[in-house]
Amino acid sequence: MELTASRIKFIRSLQQKKFRQETSLFVVEGEKLVNEALHSGFVVEDVYYREDIGEKAMERISSLSSPSPALAVVRQKEHRLSDMELSSGKLYLMLDGVRDPGNLGTILRLADWFGVSAVFCSRDCVELYNPKTVQATMGAVFRVPVCYCNLSEVVCKAEAGALPVFGTFLDGTSVLEGSAFSETAAKGGVIVLGSESNGISEDLAALIPSSRHLLIPSFDRDGNAKTYDDYSGSESLNVATACAALLFLVRSR
Repeated sequence: MELTASRIKFIRSLQQKKFRQETSLFVVEGEKLVNEALHSGFVVEDVYYREDIGEKAMERISSLSSPSPALAVVRQKEHRLSDMELSSGKLYLMLDGVRDPGNLGTILRLADWFGVSAVFCSRDCVELYNPKTVQATMGAVFRVPVCYCNLSEVVCKAEAGALPVFGTFLDGTSVLEGSAFSETAAKGGVIVLGSESNGISEDLAALIPSSRHLLIPSFDRDGNAKTYDDYSGSESLNVATACAALLFLVRSR
């Protein structure tokens, strides 16, 4: 497609959430991401290569400080909870109020790496098709189903399918105490992660049995796990880092 002034304006408008929602389109940049898009099940509307349109034109449509050699306009996919299965033996993530695009993108990348079947996001999570989120996924956006929905409904659906639901809490039981979490989740389950600032919301927390409240312990310089009331050092882990630790623990069983 010819890169006219109006087309340049349209592509640039997709940097804003409002226009992404109105058009159900989003932009991917970089040769790797564009190639992934072309080989995914997503509909690719247009592809632009720097060698074809020139350096100046690519700079005008790019949102990156250093425009990449390729850019694509892609149609969004929407996954509805009613159309998704929570299957026994599979692993799932639920994200409650995660608002940083880098964190969401990294979590999707982790989900892809560790074989998570789907990620469920509360409606106040950062938008999946935010350009920073898309870049941070490193292509996982095309491979991991993401559903924005009422997370309480996911918990009910999981329970109906006999899938245990675990959540991360600062006053939870250490994941290193025994093997109940890792061995159980390795057979299938749902792990809930909240935002760093607010954690898991009260309403959602009330649906998770206290026996499945998890804590990733902090350690002192001698390698001893700190107690819950020891507030020295960092208050919490970055949510994506916590996600990596939990998924590795589950998959190492």
